[in-house]
Amino acid sequence: MNYDVPIAQLMAIMLGACRVGAWMAICPPFNSRLIPVQVKALMSVGMALPMAPYLLPDLPSLETSALITSIALQIFVGAGLGFLTALLFAALQAAGDLLDLFGGFSLASAYDPLGFSQSSIFGRFYNLVAITLLFASDGHQLILRGFLQSFRTLPLDAVFSTETFTKLLISGISEMFLAALQIAGPLICVLFLADVALGLLNRVSPALNVFQLGFPVKIFLVVTLSALAITMLPGVLHNLVEKSVSAVVQLSGG
Repeated sequence: MNYDVPIAQLMAIMLGACRVGAWMAICPPFNSRLIPVQVKALMSVGMALPMAPYLLPDLPSLETSALITSIALQIFVGAGLGFLTALLFAALQAAGDLLDLFGGFSLASAYDPLGFSQSSIFGRFYNLVAITLLFASDGHQLILRGFLQSFRTLPLDAVFSTETFTKLLISGISEMFLAALQIAGPLICVLFLADVALGLLNRVSPALNVFQLGFPVKIFLVVTLSALAITMLPGVLHNLVEKSVSAVVQLSGG
């Protein structure tokens, strides 16, 4: 018995899975190392299956050079879209790192096995809270929908504009720092005023060990104010999701 293998459909699914896999390797929260590689591969194929009809009209030839070029192009497109989204979400990690730096917690940084890097206490905490809020508010569905729209607007034989990517990259960096300052800025100002007050106290009473007194005071301020700052995270995260989806759609030509 002979079976006809749908080469065109298999090629469309394979190329689509390459784009999805490159995107998932960079884009949060899907880039977490808690998700096994096998699961990510299955998710890439599963997400590419419904997108195959949009890819069939622009399939490359069966020549080896054309296939390699198309695979590399899809990996490049997926990585670019994922990096643009990850750049905006880095604001939450940056806000936590700023708190650790000005609050004196940077010395307590530890190795993060998920990111293969040194990570601070509040940096990890804000990142975990953001991921929890993202799934609780169905923000991950908006990110997926924005990315999957690229299959309709950006065919296999096309690539996004380098000029547009540069503009969105610059805009994403500015948005990242702005969001980080919105979260950590008020707390940094309070910590700065606390340092000024401790400095004046040292001038008034030199016998008082201000250096030893400053650690518990700053720890109390950071823990208390960071708990209040968590109430700002849903609004900031909502804006970041909207901006990341808008940037991906704009980059893909939607």
